[in-house]
Amino acid sequence: MGAGSVAVVVTEEIGVPSWDLYELSIPCTVFGKPQPDLADPWYDLRLCGTGATAQDGPAAGTGLALRTRYGLEDLAGADTVIVPSVPDACVEDGEPLPPALITALRRAYDAGARMVSLCTGAFALAEAGLLDGRRATAHWMHTAQLARRYPKVHVDDSVLYVDDGDVLTSAGLTAGLDLCLHLVRRDLGARVANQLARRMVVPAHRAGGQAQFIDLSVPGTDDEGLGPVLDWARAHLDRPLTVEDLARRAAMSPRTFYRRLRAATGTTPLQWLLNQRLARAQNLLESTDLPIEKVGELTGLGTANNLRHHFVKHIGVSPADYRRAFPRTTPEPPSQSGE
Repeated sequence: MGAGSVAVVVTEEIGVPSWDLYELSIPCTVFGKPQPDLADPWYDLRLCGTGATAQDGPAAGTGLALRTRYGLEDLAGADTVIVPSVPDACVEDGEPLPPALITALRRAYDAGARMVSLCTGAFALAEAGLLDGRRATAHWMHTAQLARRYPKVHVDDSVLYVDDGDVLTSAGLTAGLDLCLHLVRRDLGARVANQLARRMVVPAHRAGGQAQFIDLSVPGTDDEGLGPVLDWARAHLDRPLTVEDLARRAAMSPRTFYRRLRAATGTTPLQWLLNQRLARAQNLLESTDLPIEKVGELTGLGTANNLRHHFVKHIGVSPADYRRAFPRTTPEPPSQSGE
């Protein structure tokens, strides 16, 4: 694990519509700005164009024509390839994607690159056959088209992102940022990802299984009411907390607490607790030399075997392998509080 080269595909031939600039800017922001105090070297970012010039079309009056230093031939040399989006005409009207792009994506995958799509970029990975037989997602507005056009893809329209090892896909807009921070977490560890998220003023970690459909109409006073109890829970993860415990502290019924937390975060109270426990365990494994049994105790995950079970299931490696991948560089005393 470690920072490597990240190639971002820019489809120049139709221009870049203004509404697609967000997805394009996400990997540029996460991987393009050096963070030497967090990891040195940082990622090597490359914007790779398809080689054509902008033409008249739907995006011509509202988009930008970008000139890139790298071309499609440079995708095969990258450690990670990201397709932020594809033209609306390719999604809505079924216009073909550039054949050279599809060929380049297949070559990059065959060369060992980790393949990533944000939002409608999943259509490019699917066209290249890289999502066949895999679970994948995209923005919920486009998942029906994705499923119809590529029946071999197991499309999940309910999640923020899907990590299938060497191929990862995300929903639209902010979910793309969640996935990019997830990649940093995979590559450089939870501490680096959390610090980077703080600098970007975004949540440190939203698990991919959280719902795309979050009720944003929940009144602000509800969120303020949840904040203190969630902070308290993060500070007492070593306790065997239940939904009833949290609801009682929030002065709500368990049913009301469940509904409000789900509306505010897109996940259930028990899943939220598990995510917090795992994040805390990652931090302790990276920043301390505590025995695995003690890490399980401090995070409320119980025995070393139980901690190992959850780590393998949700992180993909054992606690011991995770610690070896992200060795401690500076001492940090253990704390009950979350990141």
